Amino acid sequence: MLEASSNTADLPAIPGKRYFTIGEVSELCGVKPHVLRYWEQEFSQLKPIKRRGNRRYYQRHDVLMIRQIRSLLYDQGFTIGGARQQLSGEGAKEDQDQSHQIARQLRAELEEVLQILKR
Repeated sequence: MLEASSNTADLPAIPGKRYFTIGEVSELCGVKPHVLRYWEQEFSQLKPIKRRGNRRYYQRHDVLMIRQIRSLLYDQGFTIGGARQQLSGEGAKEDQDQSHQIARQLRAELEEVLQILKR
């Protein structure tokens, strides 16, 4: 059974930095570095930048993705395959379609405002 501290709500806030080392991400997400390296192989969405000496540098969106993966695996009980499917499957496509629809609607409204301002 998982401890209460494994809850995503107990994780620290993500600082306003551009890049994070694997050690920092490990602390921010409550996951050991070797687990992060394993998840990089399992989840195509995780692609940290690699620099000198193959050092990994994660960006904010990587940290958010890791927290989402952690939640799916540890809090919601998904398997790795199930979490992978959840992230890239129908749920993700529906969210993307909805985002595109909202963007199109917003663009149409902005174009109407622009036409009004041009008068």
